[in-house]
Parts: sequence; C-alpha cells; structure tokens
Amino acid sequence: MSTQSQPHETGRDLTERYVHATTRWMGQARKDDIARELRASIDDMVTARVEAGEPEGDAERAVLTELGSPAALAAQYGNRPLHLIGPRYFLLWWKILLIALIWIPALAALGAAVGVVADDGDLGDLVSAAIDTAVDTVFHVAFWVTLAFAVLERVDLDAKLPEWTVDRLPELPRKQQVSLSDAIGGVVFIGILIAVIVLQHFRTWIEGPGGDSVEVLNPDLWSFWLPFLIGVLVLSMLLEVAKYRVGHYSLGIVAGVVVTSLGWLLPFAYLAATGDLIAPAFVEALDITPTVLDRINLGVVLVAIAVEVGTVIDAVVKNRQAARAR
Repeated sequence: MSTQSQPHETGRDLTERYVHATTRWMGQARKDDIARELRASIDDMVTARVEAGEPEGDAERAVLTELGSPAALAAQYGNRPLHLIGPRYFLLWWKILLIALIWIPALAALGAAVGVVADDGDLGDLVSAAIDTAVDTVFHVAFWVTLAFAVLERVDLDAKLPEWTVDRLPELPRKQQVSLSDAIGGVVFIGILIAVIVLQHFRTWIEGPGGDSVEVLNPDLWSFWLPFLIGVLVLSMLLEVAKYRVGHYSLGIVAGVVVTSLGWLLPFAYLAATGDLIAPAFVEALDITPTVLDRINLGVVLVAIAVEVGTVIDAVVKNRQAARAR
C-alpha cells in the first residue's frame, strides 16, 4: 500500500509566516530590525542545507522546526521569562512562602476563634470559623506572595540578594537525643491539653437541667487554679522546645522537668483529693454518688502521681545516658 507525502510550501512562505509570528507583538522600532536579522539567519541556515544537497522546501521546514516555537523565540529576543518564578528568586520565594504559611493562617484562625468566643458561640462555630479562616488565609498568602515575586521577576530591579559563600554552609548534623518529632509531639500534646481545659468551659457533651452545657472542671477554679495550671503547661511547652534546642538531657533540663511536674501535680492532686476539681453541676448531671465520686478523685490522684513520677524518672535516666555518651 503506497502513501503520498504532504506537499511542502515553497517560495519561503513559511519563513515569512514564521517571522510574522515571532515579531507581531513587538514594538515597531525593534520589529523591523529583528525581522531582518531573523530572515538573514534563516536564509543562511537554509542555504547551507541546500548546498549540502537537501531540497529547498525540506531545508526551510527543517530550519524552522529547529528554531522552535515563534513565541519562545520572541521571548528570547525580548528577554522575557517564560516561567512564573525563575531560579534567581525561587529559593527566596519558597522560604518566605513556607514561613508565611506556617504563621499567618494559624494567627488568623486564632483570631477567628477568639471572635467566636467573644460572641458566645459554641464549639462547632469556633472550629468551623477557625478552619474556614485558615483555609482562606492559605490561599490569600500563597497568591499574594507568588504575585509579588512574579512581578519582581519581570521588572528591572536589583533585589540585592546576598551572594552565596562557603560561610553559609550548614553545620554537620549532630546526634540528637531529643528528635524534632519528639519535640513536636510533646508540644502538640500539651497544646491539645490546654485547648481541652479552655474549651470545656464553653462546650461539653453534658447538658444540665436547663439544656445548658455543663463544665467538667469546677468553674470556680478559673479564679486562680486553672490559669495557674495552664501557665505550667505553657512552661512545659517551652521546656520541650529547650530540650530540642539543647539536643540532649542535662541537669538543667531535669530540673525543669521536676519543677513543671510538681507545678502540675501538687495543685491537680490537691484539688482532686479535696473534691474541688470536678464541677458540682457535672456530678449532678451524671447523677454520680458520693462514693463513686470519691473513687474517681482517688483514681485521678493516683494517675497524676504515676504520670509525673514516670516523667521525672524518664528525664533522670535520659540525663544519665546523655552524660555517659558525652
């Protein structure tokens, strides 16, 4: 079965169409000069192929194919980037974008949550507002940071970026006794505990006789003890960060663990032992008998002691391990 090849366009018509496609969006002052230069280059390349024995139509088509897209060639003549953000600014864009995405949406979500609490909204409204605000802020941050760098890429402006030198090489990684994942896990756990303490003041799964949400913890404790315990938890979060920054346990870290553990355990155990920890309305709503309540308080005390003692022992053991390793 025979096939018939497509006829070639001759008379350099393809060349004129190519030159037109390349220069049609250029200013008239540059358009004529670039058109003459481009025609001359194409003619030289076609002539070389013809002298080598290639038919003129095939030579012209091969040369234009080799030159590539007229739009890309026009961008080269005009020194216009065909990328949104090129290698000159990409690393700086990526660094700023990551920092902005870590902090700005979180702060915006926190602000939205505070607004809902101020308006006496329930837990569902708080979570919904925080998530919606965070997602919306992520898109805005990504768009505006990228737009700013895309504009910077296309204007003739010296950004005065610092030159890279060997002095900027990172230090060799050291062996960490406290890993980043451990630190993040500790901070997140403590943050969740703080959130539970605060949110149970506004919304729980227990309803009182009037249909209102009943707190689990005694609301009278907000006058001093609950803010004090939240402060201890915040110190514990800072201690987690300090452990990661130091990279290993030390006597100072162990002392910090002891202080925060006692700062949490003594008030918490005292309030549970005296029956002042759990809200009376919560006990009434669940119809908890005095005997059962005493057992619950005793269990809370024992669990708190076990957890904090275990935390201190773990810190002491890891400090000894770190000392031996050093």
